[in-house]
Amino acid sequence: MTSLTELLKTESPTTLPATDAARAPLGERLRQLRIAAGLTQTDLAGDRFSKEYVSQIERNKTRPTGDTVEWLAGRLGVDSAFLSKGVSVDQRVRVEASLARAEALTDDRRFEEATALYTDIGTVVSATGACDLELRAALGESRVRLNSGRVTEAIELLGRARVLAEGTEFTHNDRAAVLFQLAICRYELSSTTTAVGLFNEALALTQSAVTPDDRLRAKIFEWRSRCYRRQRDFVAAREDIERAVELSHGIDDRRAAANAFFQASIVAEREGHWVAARSYAERAKAQYEKLADEANVGRLLNNLGGLNFLLGKPEDAKRHLKDAFRVAIDVGSDADAAQAVSSLAQIHLRTGEIGLAEEQSRHALKLLDGRIDFLDEIGNAQLVLGRSLLEQDRLDEAELQFKAADASFEQLSSVSHRAAAWVAQGDLAARRGEDATAARLYRRAAEALQDFRF
Repeated sequence: MTSLTELLKTESPTTLPATDAARAPLGERLRQLRIAAGLTQTDLAGDRFSKEYVSQIERNKTRPTGDTVEWLAGRLGVDSAFLSKGVSVDQRVRVEASLARAEALTDDRRFEEATALYTDIGTVVSATGACDLELRAALGESRVRLNSGRVTEAIELLGRARVLAEGTEFTHNDRAAVLFQLAICRYELSSTTTAVGLFNEALALTQSAVTPDDRLRAKIFEWRSRCYRRQRDFVAAREDIERAVELSHGIDDRRAAANAFFQASIVAEREGHWVAARSYAERAKAQYEKLADEANVGRLLNNLGGLNFLLGKPEDAKRHLKDAFRVAIDVGSDADAAQAVSSLAQIHLRTGEIGLAEEQSRHALKLLDGRIDFLDEIGNAQLVLGRSLLEQDRLDEAELQFKAADASFEQLSSVSHRAAAWVAQGDLAARRGEDATAARLYRRAAEALQDFRF
């Protein structure tokens, strides 16, 4: 079967290789095509233009209008898009179809296949010389890398996208889309303050655009809410998520609404409004079910498990979390599976099933090994494992896990998370009879939380 790369090379109506045709100035393409057609400048000009005007175009001294490009392409028997940009309409359609396929694979969480396709068409996209296709490919591939946990690779791709987006052919919305995705990468690397700055910049660009992109604005508000939540600024988090909900309803976007309800549930839970949180979670889950989005259905089952436990329904909680784990395995998401089993470990710890808590927290850590974009979940699993060991009087092992959790939370730059680790270390010191050390650790945690903005 002929590859897309081969088609691009063999079907280009020029003596230039496809890459050279795309990269060459319009004037050079015109000259090559004229010579290939056996025409002089006078022949090509005909009765419409002068020989001198054709010469100026070929020497890139003047830029022809769209009508002129169409007329010249007709005289030469080529596609006007090829003459203008070095790629024909048919070639562009094939490239766009491949990009659409890669994006669909990403949406379906088939990341390995999407990565392979982006790699396969990378040269082809570059050969078109079309900056809009290059930007689309860079954004799409960076999303795959991000979702696969290869965040630094995603950032490298977005660096190229950011340069491309500065071109005059792109809009403020295009530039905002790049900054938005870069902000997500920074969030996943726990650079929360940097992420907020990038989200703010992206939001300002969308608001100054000729036609604001409400779908993108909804996404920015939703993700910035996550940053504020991580910083424990729940008022700002709630305000942003309310804006996201409002915008998603305004554009009648079911996925945007589902994402917003999901985050609204988390904010409500953090503020202690558990019934409201469960209501939001159920609404989000219903929307994801209509979208056949199993991955997010599984994540909502995980959250509903935690909420049902908080509402005094441990058996319902365990059922939801086991279902969440099953869904995560079905869709091939180790990270989601780890979060479900970590939540189960916390419930077993709180219900006195210490052996199960240890087993499941270890399983979660194994699934999350090397995932620097899940430092919070890694730290939480280390805390649960440490406490399960503490309950079994395996104090030295518990100490190692508490220190590991503190180190994870330090990378996360979250004072509230580190305070939880310090409390755990205080409990360990108290168990050893080191009352002064325990008091110092408890005081450190309390002072950190008092200084932190709630």
